[in-house]
Amino acid sequence: MSHLLYEKKSGVAYLTMNRPEVRNALSLEMREKLLTTLQILESDSAVRCVVLRGKGEHFMAGGDVKSFMEFTRLTPAERRLTFINRIHTNLNGIMYTMRRLNKPIIASVSGAAAGAGISLALNCDLVIASDDAFFTLAYSRIASSPDGGATYYLPRLVGTKKAMEIALLGDRFTAAEARDMGMINRVVPAADLEEQTQKLAERLAKGPSKAYGNIKQLILQSSENSLEQQLQSEAETFGATVMAEDWVEGVSAFNEKRKPQFTGR
Repeated sequence: MSHLLYEKKSGVAYLTMNRPEVRNALSLEMREKLLTTLQILESDSAVRCVVLRGKGEHFMAGGDVKSFMEFTRLTPAERRLTFINRIHTNLNGIMYTMRRLNKPIIASVSGAAAGAGISLALNCDLVIASDDAFFTLAYSRIASSPDGGATYYLPRLVGTKKAMEIALLGDRFTAAEARDMGMINRVVPAADLEEQTQKLAERLAKGPSKAYGNIKQLILQSSENSLEQQLQSEAETFGATVMAEDWVEGVSAFNEKRKPQFTGR
C-alpha cells in the first residue's frame, strides 16, 4: 500500500497521505514520495493547484513516534546524526519545494494536525479545516523541539508570545481558535470539507496561474525584504506578468465587461 496517493483532475493535483490506521503519521516512505511528487509537479503545466490532505478522519498526526523506539538504543551522538540527516534529507526538501512551487497549495485539514502536521499545513498557501479539526504542536511532550518550519511560520502568524505558548505547552486548540489566531483561512462543517476544498481548488485552477505564482513569491519574500527591495520586486514581477497571455485576456475581459477565461499561459 502506497503511503501517498496521487490523483489529478480539473487542473488540481490531490495528494493524500495514506496511513489512516496511524492518523497518517509521517513515515520515511511518505516523505520520499511527497518530495518526489512535488518535484514532478513543479514542471507539470497541466496542474494549476495542489491539495494536500489525509486519508480517513485525520490530516496528519506528526512523526511516527512509535518507530523512534529503535533509535533509543543508539548512543546520543548517533541519535543526533540520524535525526539531523532524516530532517535534512526529506522533510526540509519537502518544505523548500512547497515554498518555491509556483502554484497555490491548499491544506485540507480534518481531525488531527499535530507536530509536523502543523508544519505541513502552515507551509501551504491556504488552509481550510473542518470544524472538528484540532491542532497541537506536541514536540515538547516527547522532550523534542519543532521541525519542518513551524518555528519560522508561527511567530510570523501569531506573534512571539503566542508561538511560545503553543510550542512550550503543546496544548490542543480548535480549528476556530487556529483561524482566529491567523494560522488558517477557513473553517467549514466537517460534512462539507471535501466539497468546499474542491470548490476552492478548482477556482484557483481556473485562475491566472502565472500571476498566482508571482503573488505567492512576492508575499513569501516580503518578510525578509526591505521596503525598497520589495518595491523593486513588485515592479519587476508586474513587468513579468504583463508578458503572459492571461494578462491580455484579463485586461480585455475587464474592458469588455465579461468573465475572463484564463488558460494558465
